Amino acid sequence: MFLPLRPTIPSPLLFALLMAASALSAQVLPEAAAPTEATTRVLRVGVVGLVHTHVHWILGREQRGDIEIVGSVEPNLDLARRYSEQHGYSMDIVFPSIEAMVAATQPEAVTAFNTIYDHLAVVEYCAPRGIHVMVEKPLAVSWEHAQQMLALARQHNIHLLTNYETSWYPSHYEAYRLLHEEKAIGPLRRLLFHTGHPGPIEIGCNPEFLEWLTDPVRNGGGALPDFGCYGANLSTWLLGGQKPLRVACITQQIKPDLYPQVEDEATIILTYPETQVIIQASWNWSHNRKETELYGTGGYVICEDATSMRVFRGGEGEVEWKKAPALRRGWDDPFALLQKVVHTAYPLPAYAPSSLENNLIVSKILALAKRSAREGRVISWGEWSEE
Repeated sequence: MFLPLRPTIPSPLLFALLMAASALSAQVLPEAAAPTEATTRVLRVGVVGLVHTHVHWILGREQRGDIEIVGSVEPNLDLARRYSEQHGYSMDIVFPSIEAMVAATQPEAVTAFNTIYDHLAVVEYCAPRGIHVMVEKPLAVSWEHAQQMLALARQHNIHLLTNYETSWYPSHYEAYRLLHEEKAIGPLRRLLFHTGHPGPIEIGCNPEFLEWLTDPVRNGGGALPDFGCYGANLSTWLLGGQKPLRVACITQQIKPDLYPQVEDEATIILTYPETQVIIQASWNWSHNRKETELYGTGGYVICEDATSMRVFRGGEGEVEWKKAPALRRGWDDPFALLQKVVHTAYPLPAYAPSSLENNLIVSKILALAKRSAREGRVISWGEWSEE
């Protein structure tokens, strides 16, 4: 088994988190929807791009009998060989273009680990051919790209999913259960997301990743799209698909010597009728962070990492420190979900983290946040049309 390497969390901690972050909960992926092992069909998957180092997630994934990587697209043969040696796949499945890979391998779905700017090109090629697509977060580099991707997915009736590391944190699904099933802390009033790390250069991201991650065109910015998307995605899910009334954002370039073209600090404020969301996306944290704080009228739930939680139910009660329960195998990672969506017609619940409807809202939040930071004002949601 090859363990996945991730750029945003030191490897030993990540390995523990990914082993613990093991599935989606019943309220999002119902137990009754799971196919039996006997009816599971292997999904033929192509990997488009190796320059997003989250690609180690699929390259290093254990063989579960649900997906098969039939080909990959990477013109940088040096990078492809390095990963081939690390993960043990044959260079025979590496192709210089998506056209060559599709012609030779006929994948049913592709996972895009190229630049965010190039997500649109993947959908443009795959959608007319009926090939389903899962992209690594965020969905698109801009609101315009997101709209084009939506139109293509609808026109050609393909599934278009977006994957986030935080979509697979058991703590988030336990928090969802506490909020929506137990009503443990009352209606939500404040959501805080602390996401980021000391900086991609500081944590040692490889050159192929850094080349586009720090490019304002290919990544759509710096820390804002890189880490602002997590809080936008989770808040959209936790709030049942609500759209904010207003978006405000302040960005800073604290380390122009390291990141001369993009912001390395961003704070986004989303205003809803009865709730406020604050997203702190930063390449300036002292350590790696993906923490979620949810405050209701009667208590709070804090997800410190993938499994560690603090719950306060208000009144005279005490703070409960707990580990989120491990969730069942088969619903525990993006590629298992992709197989179920394509082969079992499993319908993603409304505004689930991977869903297109959720990530269209995320794309607009990020676009309005960029505009707010650029123009120095609060932007109303209705200033841009939905279609």
